[in-house]
Amino acid sequence: EKNSRRGFDEKAYLSSKLLKAGEDPYRQHAFNQLESDKLSSDRPIRDTRHYRCTSVRYDTDLPATSLIITFHNEARSTLLRTVKSVLNRTPPSLIQEIILVDDFSSDPEDCQLLTKIPKVKCLRNARREGLIRSRVRGAEVATADILTFLDSHCEVNSEWLQPMLQRVKEDYTRVVSPIIDVISLDNFAYLAASADLRGGFDWSLHFKWEQIPIEQKMSRTDPTQSIRTPVIAGGIFVIDKSWFNHLGKYDTQMDIWGGENFELSFRVWMCGGSLEIVPCSRVGHVFRKRHPYDFPEGNALTYIKNTKRTAEVWMDEYKQYYYEARPSAIGKSFGSVADRVEQRRKLNCKSFQWYLENVYPELKIPEKELIPGIIKQGGNCLESRAQDTTGNTLAGMGNCKGTVNNPPVTQEWIFSDPLIRQQDKCLSITSFSTGSQITLEACNQKDGRQKWKMKGSFIQHFVSGLCLENQTGRVVTNPCQAGVPGQQWELLQAT
Repeated sequence: EKNSRRGFDEKAYLSSKLLKAGEDPYRQHAFNQLESDKLSSDRPIRDTRHYRCTSVRYDTDLPATSLIITFHNEARSTLLRTVKSVLNRTPPSLIQEIILVDDFSSDPEDCQLLTKIPKVKCLRNARREGLIRSRVRGAEVATADILTFLDSHCEVNSEWLQPMLQRVKEDYTRVVSPIIDVISLDNFAYLAASADLRGGFDWSLHFKWEQIPIEQKMSRTDPTQSIRTPVIAGGIFVIDKSWFNHLGKYDTQMDIWGGENFELSFRVWMCGGSLEIVPCSRVGHVFRKRHPYDFPEGNALTYIKNTKRTAEVWMDEYKQYYYEARPSAIGKSFGSVADRVEQRRKLNCKSFQWYLENVYPELKIPEKELIPGIIKQGGNCLESRAQDTTGNTLAGMGNCKGTVNNPPVTQEWIFSDPLIRQQDKCLSITSFSTGSQITLEACNQKDGRQKWKMKGSFIQHFVSGLCLENQTGRVVTNPCQAGVPGQQWELLQAT
């Protein structure tokens, strides 16, 4: 063992950084360093894969990969266990090299001493660059055709790499992730994660694990089959190096950490690739409750800057929902995105609408909360009448009854742009010509006869351009005219 690690002195490496007696074991790394230090660097972990994974066969000529692990002041015992789990549980022919990118840690030896282990290389940043620029730097020196990004507090499980390499070998545009198991931040127990989760998010671009949609679940007959995912968590994934470069690597104007997984995920899907989780690949990861290191701009501002860059480049007109969900982002600086927009244009990427329809239809457009109200002229209100002999419900005018906050059902309207709605019926013209009678019909967003817009005090029909007019109690459409009192409406909403 000692010899194969060519003069790497593990005992000396670990013992020089042990906790002082009485020191808080969580302070430096936001996990229990005492527990990590107690564990062997070669500790066995339970194989958490589905039993059918053991019988899956992989090509014998899978491509080798460069592993890129970036870190900033990682606990030595945790970093070493990450590296050794890779060396112990991966066929040597598949590991081209392990590139450690030391993002300006306090002690350069954290990284440097590990280069005594075969295949381990160390790149040290001359100043703090953050995860994103560090990963790009690692990718630029990598010599293998496939890149594997890994966090510095992980332990890989048996046969973790082969299923991911197999998927990328079959289609270089796939970007693949393992199921990410949980290593407890308190006692470092290795816990199996659920196999039917995928990555999702809300409009504020907050990442969340979510259940696979039921249709997708039903159609999965084979538990070893890949799971399509709208976004990846971002810490651990495998990607073809030339595809990574072709797509524009990462947005290197993003700072430190956060939001880069959305930017990468949108880019992969919208520019011709796909994202998936490979269930037969399992990697444990220490999930923490807080960041152990500082962000130069502060955690929240950095996350806003990074997600704002993502929204501005990739989300088209849907970015309004991002700003509605994260109003603190409005007006914050985010640098220039001109080159990323240009990159998107050059790659001829699809629209965010395409992404919503084809990749993440479960993300619903937020409905505006609609406030009911009354539509009046003097003391009279627009109302629905009883059905006439032909079964049509006509609109007409009647004395306003009740109050704005509590009108009768027949006089209560909801303006749900472009519809004017009363329960499930909507204001509709009967013909596109002047003097058309106004009825209430079953609402239909797509029906041109039901589309209206407010123009000052006018209620104008969208398609005919005519205005709603009260003619002594009857309601019709006529050419809009400023001097006609019957065309002047007041919309009062409940408070």
